Amino acid sequence: MADVAVPSGAVFTGAATEKRAVRIALTTVALVFLAIFLLLPLVSVFYEAFRSGFGVFLKAISDRDTLAAVRLTVLVAAVSVPANLIFGLAASWAIAKYEFRGKSFLITLIDLPFSVSPVTSGLIYVLLFGAHGYLGPFLQSHGIQVIFAVPGIVLATIFVTFPFIARELIPIMQAQGTQDEEAALSLGASGWRVFFRVTLPNVKWALLYGVLLCNARAMGEFGAVSVVSGHIRGKTNTMPLQVEILYNEYSYQAAFGVASLLALLALVTLIIKTVLEWRYAEEIAATRRH
Repeated sequence: MADVAVPSGAVFTGAATEKRAVRIALTTVALVFLAIFLLLPLVSVFYEAFRSGFGVFLKAISDRDTLAAVRLTVLVAAVSVPANLIFGLAASWAIAKYEFRGKSFLITLIDLPFSVSPVTSGLIYVLLFGAHGYLGPFLQSHGIQVIFAVPGIVLATIFVTFPFIARELIPIMQAQGTQDEEAALSLGASGWRVFFRVTLPNVKWALLYGVLLCNARAMGEFGAVSVVSGHIRGKTNTMPLQVEILYNEYSYQAAFGVASLLALLALVTLIIKTVLEWRYAEEIAATRRH
């Protein structure tokens, strides 16, 4: 049987056409998925929030309990993010720059909130600091209330958000190594000077990226905060909890109004995240080149 010669250009054209068709199909599926499960709900939130007019929206979000929820959310984020910033810097510096016993265990502890349900973490704090918990009677005898108060909300938020900064810093610090710090120390720089003039500038974009993610999660946390807050209106309700309460009370306009504020926060976070990811990628590429 005679062999049939197939022009190489025809084979190349067929393969290219097939790859292009697959690329278009995958892109279409991804766009449809994003439109249905991400864009449509987001548009629905803003539509419901402003459906009755801007005046009704403004009245809904200016309610006394809603404003108290906004203030509490900002307060919790203002406390938990700096606390995680300090912990993240210390933990990532120790893990990336030093060798010590228990290093793997410390990394496991950092990843713990990723594997534990937020509701479970909230229940742990109730077990520890509740009225019938291990430390509850002692705290109550000294006039200290943790559960169903702001301290409990802050503790629960810190627990669910503390991996974000450390997990962003550890890989880039490990990739950079210790050469720059050792060179600065050999020139007579002190430990703090090395940290502020060498280590911190090298990881500034990764640090800002981690802080951004930590802040977004702190403001949007629901599960752990719901357990420890007690849902006291005007006192222990954060913005996500306020949305739930308003929706359950059939105050849909107010619920979607508060939800739109959270959605707006998510959009701003996404924009800043995109910018930081770009700078972060540049930093990693520069580190690899060196």
